[in-house]
Amino acid sequence: MNEQAQPVFVIEKIYVKDLSLEIPNAPAIFLERDTPEINMQLGGKNQNIDEDMFEVLLTVTITAKIKDKIMFLVEVQQAGIFRIRNLSDEEIDPVLGIGCPNILFPYLREVVSDIVTRAGFPPVILSPVNFEVIYQQKKAEMNKAN
Repeated sequence: MNEQAQPVFVIEKIYVKDLSLEIPNAPAIFLERDTPEINMQLGGKNQNIDEDMFEVLLTVTITAKIKDKIMFLVEVQQAGIFRIRNLSDEEIDPVLGIGCPNILFPYLREVVSDIVTRAGFPPVILSPVNFEVIYQQKKAEMNKAN
């Protein structure tokens, strides 16, 4: 009987790769009472770092403004190293584009909330993200371009 190798998925490491906080209008911005406008940009990428090891990186940039003044700017790169083995390229792609970001996102959310709170502002709680929809949109754009 021919046994097929079982798929392997292991989280090797989860870490903050980069973190930046800017409060360009401190201390005056702490006296503002208006509700800030929050803008979030989320991105992601992955790379093969060894035979069966992949780094997946989520990047978020959050800008809070009151009128034309920047209240704060936070940039976080949350990363993970994942061992993935015995999967075809077609099977690995959604794991890297959907599964791994779903694992990393709660860590990213916690880092953002923590750093904003430590900076003296009310916490920013990131809403859940549907990485499957983002993955399907990117795939559709790539198919359209080809």
